[in-house]
Formats: sequence, C-alpha cells, structure tokens
Amino acid sequence: MNLSTIDIIIFVAYGCLIIFIGYWVSREKKGHTKDSSDYFLAGKSLPWWAIGASLIASNISAEQFIGMSGSGFALGLGIATYEWMAALTLLIVAKFFLPVFLKKGIFTLPQLLEQRYDGRIRTVLAVFWVFLYTFVNLSTVLYLSSLALTVVLGITMWQSIIGLAVMAVAYSIYGGLKAVAWTDVVQVVFLIFGGLITTYLALDAVSEGAGALKGLSLLLEKAPEKFDMILSPDNPFYKDLPGISVLVGGMWIANLSYWGCNQYIIQRALAAKSIGEAQKGLAFAGYLKLLIPMVVVIPGIAAFVLGANIERYDAAYPWLLANLVPTGIKGLAFAALIAAALSSLSSMMNSTATIFTMDLYKPSLKREVSESHLVTVGRIVGLVAMLIAVVVAQPLLGGEEQVFQFIQKYTGYVSPGIVVLFMFGLFWKRASASGALWTAIASVPFSIFVDLVFPSMPFLDQMGVVFLLLSALMIMVSLGAGKASPKAINLEKGLFSTSPWFNALAMGIMLILAVLYIIFW
Repeated sequence: MNLSTIDIIIFVAYGCLIIFIGYWVSREKKGHTKDSSDYFLAGKSLPWWAIGASLIASNISAEQFIGMSGSGFALGLGIATYEWMAALTLLIVAKFFLPVFLKKGIFTLPQLLEQRYDGRIRTVLAVFWVFLYTFVNLSTVLYLSSLALTVVLGITMWQSIIGLAVMAVAYSIYGGLKAVAWTDVVQVVFLIFGGLITTYLALDAVSEGAGALKGLSLLLEKAPEKFDMILSPDNPFYKDLPGISVLVGGMWIANLSYWGCNQYIIQRALAAKSIGEAQKGLAFAGYLKLLIPMVVVIPGIAAFVLGANIERYDAAYPWLLANLVPTGIKGLAFAALIAAALSSLSSMMNSTATIFTMDLYKPSLKREVSESHLVTVGRIVGLVAMLIAVVVAQPLLGGEEQVFQFIQKYTGYVSPGIVVLFMFGLFWKRASASGALWTAIASVPFSIFVDLVFPSMPFLDQMGVVFLLLSALMIMVSLGAGKASPKAINLEKGLFSTSPWFNALAMGIMLILAVLYIIFW
C-alpha cells in the first residue's frame, strides 16, 4: 500500500463527492418522470462552460494520463500533436458540423445518417459504435487506469478494474448525461490541477529542487530529441508520427472522426441550450486542449530523464505517482487520474446506451413504448456494456507496450470511412445511400488491404490513403445514381454564421498554435 491514511481519506472523499453530485443533479422535480431527452441529452440544458469541461473530462482519460505519458517517455513531445491539432479540429467541428447536427434535432449521429442516407447506414454505424465503445474504449480506459491503481494501491489488476467499474456505474447509470456532464465540471478541475501538480513535482525533481522552470530547461538540455515535433525517417518512432504528414495527412482523419463524428463526444454539444452555447463550449474545450500536453506528455519526458526503472512505457505515470508525489498531495494527484477515468467511463457508458436504445432497440419495435421504458433499457445496456468491458480488459490489452498507439491504429481502420460518410453527406448533395453503404462496408477491408500491401507505411499515412480510396468509391457509386440525393442536406446561406465571440476565440487558438509550432519545430 503506497498511499498514506490522509491520501486514502482524500481519495475516498473525492469518490463520495462525485457520487453525491451525480445523484444531486439527477434528482427530478416532484411529479416529473425522467424521459429520454433528460437521460440521454440532459434535457438540452447545458451551458457552454459545462459543455467544454465535460468534453475535456470525457476525452482526457487514462488513455491520455497513462498512454500519452508512456508515449511521451518513448517518443517525446511529438505525441502532443494529437492534442494541439485537436484544438483546431474543435473549431472546424463547431463552425461547420454543429449547426447541422443541432438543426436536425437528433439524439445520435446514426440518426443523422439515416436522415441523410437511409436506415441501413444507421444500423451499420450503430452496431459498429456499440462494439467499439464496449470492446475498445471502455476496456482500454479500465485497463490503463487499473495500471495506476495496481502500482499506487498495491492491489491486483482485477480488483482495480472492478473497483473502477463500480464507481463509474454508481453515479452515471441513474442520472444519465446530466449526471455525467455536471460531475465532469468538477472532475475537469481535479484532473487539470491535480495533473499540473504532478507535472510540477516531476520537473522539480529533474532540477533537484530548483523549480519547475529550471526542470523544463533541463529536459530540453538532457533530452533534446524528446522535443522534436516533426520526426525524421530515421527516428525509431517514425511509424507512429510520420514527419510532416502528421500535419497535412492522416491525423486530420483521426481528429475529424473523433471530434466531429463520434457520439460520445458530440453528445455533449447535442445537449446544449443553443447553437451559440455549443460553439462556445467547443472553443473553450480547444483552449483546454492547448494545456493538456503539460499535464500528460511532459511528465512522461520527465520520467525518462529521471531514469525511471519501468518494464513498459505505460508505467511511466504510475511510477511518478508512486515515487515523487508526497503524502497528502498524492491523494489529490491520484484523484485527478481517477477523475479522468471515471468521466470517460461514464461518458462511454451513456453513449453506448444512447445508441443502442435510440438506434437499434426503439426502431426495431412494432409498437410505441413509454419514455420511462426507454430510460430503463438505456440503464440496462450501460450496465451490460460495462460488465463486458470488465471481462475483456486485461486479456485484450495485457500484452501491449503503448496502448495509446494500439487505440489509434485499430480505430484508424474505420475512421476514414466514417469521415467520408459525414463529409460527403454534409457537403456534397450527390452523395447517395448506395455510395454510403459501400463506403461503410469497404472501410475495414480497404484498411487491411493497404496495411498488407504497404506494411512499412506509418498507420497515419495509411489512413490518408484509405480516405482517398473511399472518397473515390463514394464518388463513383454516387455518380452512378445519376442525380442528387433526395435527402441531401440543404446547406442554406447563413447556416454556418457564428458570433463575434466564437470568431475571436478561434483566432486566439490559431495564434497560440502558430507560436507553439514555431517554438518546437
């Protein structure tokens, strides 16, 4: 047991606080019964700051704390490109995607695809996302978070996985998205400030007590290769981040798929009070994204310079928690890590339940059912998804060196196809249902084919090639239909207009990104 009594008290108090808040915000007024909009979309009442905080809390999970710190230990600051390019992607999604999504009044993204194409696409994508969230997303968050629990608490992996699952279920199953979003506001404070404390202590250790700024300069001095943003072909990790094509190639596909075509991310924006609130929320999340590498990447580089004796890269962050963080603060830093895990787990559970209930279960019924019945089904599905993830987490991921890269590669098999479906569906009126269906079916086979034919090609470049191939397939099949799709979305004038506030926030993010890449180029 590596936590002191005071650390355990802080950690337990944090867990009780989150569960209490989850139930408190989920309570219903007397005489009101929770309906599907309340459970799956928080009653469409979220303000911009809650949307932005919930987006980051849902995104920054153990995948980042553990996985990205491991990649920071292995290849350095270049992995931060995922975070900084995400800030720019959020602006694109806010300006061009969100107005369409909110105008259509949808619960889920497969629902939008049915409106644009047909019911076949809705079903195919719904089944895919349910399996992806259960077997990849939920299982990886459980596994990576449990790595830290086993190191810090000295318990077994199975005990860690079950404990995390129980905590996530305790507050999110009952309250739905409202409980998830409002607890995320609290959790994002813990994960950012708790994470920054760990970063400060790691840098202070590098400088042997001379302060964090001195520690950062020593990182640059002792491990300059870890600060290469654009990796050269002779770098051993070039396949993970293939040089300049990171900025102009496949990473755009990964980012657009994750931030613009991903239910468990977009669901927060769908719950916004208005388009303006949703757009400001995504811009706020973009600013937080600029800060995240200080929380999740720099500690990994610091662990490398400190000579962390670890068997695998993903053990870098748990090593810092166990060896550098003092009593009293360790509980807070550990709570930050668990906050990241719980927010992601609860978000993925809710989105899995939303898609299964609204896209697979409800359309299959031959009769009308009550709103309370849909909520009950959603709760059962969320619980079952978590149980499955508990069972498969360790067997599926136990042998991976860099789980973050594992996630990127295998979600990258389907990301190009998803981006093609949405991009052509939103912005090309000729895109047909048949073209969309063939694109959805061909995404994984095309990805496997490119991987087999070009095994030495970095997977981000492979994603770019697959995107081009699928785009050509969509165009050829759709043109064969001979006319514009009758379900083409009317992108009327003014749909993409944004407020001066959003434009100002967007300009600020772009200027900061330009400065960052000039500094670290």
